[in-house]
Amino acid sequence: MTRETVFTNTRVVLGDETVLGSVLVRDGVIADVATGPAATVGLDLDGDHLMPGVVELHTDHLEYHFSPRPGVSWDPLPAVLAHDAQLSAAGATTVFDAVRIGSEPDGRDGAAAAAHRLAGAVESAMGAGLLRAEHAVHLRCEVSSADCLDAFHEFDDDPFVRLASLMDHTPGQRQYADVEDFKRYYLAKRRVSEADFEQYVQLLHEQSALHADRNRRAIAALAAERGITLAAHDDATPEHVAESVSLGVHISEFPTTVVAARAAVDQGLHVVMGAPNIVRGGSQSGNVAASELLDLGLLDVLSSDYVPSSPLHAVFQLAADGVISMSEGARLISTNPARAVGLDDRGEIAVGKRADLVRVATHELPADERRPNGRSMPVVRGVYRSGERVS
Repeated sequence: MTRETVFTNTRVVLGDETVLGSVLVRDGVIADVATGPAATVGLDLDGDHLMPGVVELHTDHLEYHFSPRPGVSWDPLPAVLAHDAQLSAAGATTVFDAVRIGSEPDGRDGAAAAAHRLAGAVESAMGAGLLRAEHAVHLRCEVSSADCLDAFHEFDDDPFVRLASLMDHTPGQRQYADVEDFKRYYLAKRRVSEADFEQYVQLLHEQSALHADRNRRAIAALAAERGITLAAHDDATPEHVAESVSLGVHISEFPTTVVAARAAVDQGLHVVMGAPNIVRGGSQSGNVAASELLDLGLLDVLSSDYVPSSPLHAVFQLAADGVISMSEGARLISTNPARAVGLDDRGEIAVGKRADLVRVATHELPADERRPNGRSMPVVRGVYRSGERVS
């Protein structure tokens, strides 16, 4: 039996313009987009925006739900359900759940075991039809860790692994070019004491020298064999980017400098930055601001990183400031991330595309010293995956 839904009286965010009109969904697929007065039948959206569902490539929030406090572990399945609910409520219809492999030097953090449990819970929940969004697994590979490659092999037969990123957080380069930034972060996380810090940094450098290059190359080769999209994390120099390209990388995640971002774009890579960087007005690590890359035409994708609601928040903030159009914003959080991982069936409102949609109202915040011109805050009022309401 054919299933049809009409969304009408809505500001439809298309690939190159926003129009007042209606969208017809038939059997989970967009069948028609019409402009003009509201249809006489259908779901009246009262002038709210209708946007393509957010395609989230990099969210750390699953790990936060699994380990809500230091030393505390939650059951992985409820953690996945809570994470899914939060991402869906923020407009996400496709989510790549980032899980870290590659343990701390002493191995006490149990990263590999935690990643396996979380990925297994994601897959069980998807199989049971428990999740609102469609989920895949993004393996964040800490290549300087001794057990990184072994941990990667534990996912050899896992079809849910669709994205892998090559990371090296060794202090003194990439994200932590300034060792003091690294020190502040790790002391705040209580991962190391002030007295043991210098010894800890030395150990990390030794581990990186032993393992980083070997693991980076081996994982890149395995990803190519299995058709897993490969990303490079925190490239800082054109040399880093050239190495990434030689390994088959397609996505440049959070480049830390303008020169690295420009090199990535010149090489045809998709540049991803965190939406919190836009909302906050800069990088928490003191690296290049996402807004600067956007101004220079060097930014393709925004991800939520550590704040699930930030992609929509960033888009509406940028649009309210006249920096981008809503169509350009939709490309940043839906169309471009879908293309970056080969999901050509979604990410835009167009005939024949999957009806992954989000209804967004705007709430005008009063102007104050922090918001001298006011801001339009997005409020998600409905989320649809393949035409079915999920949130």
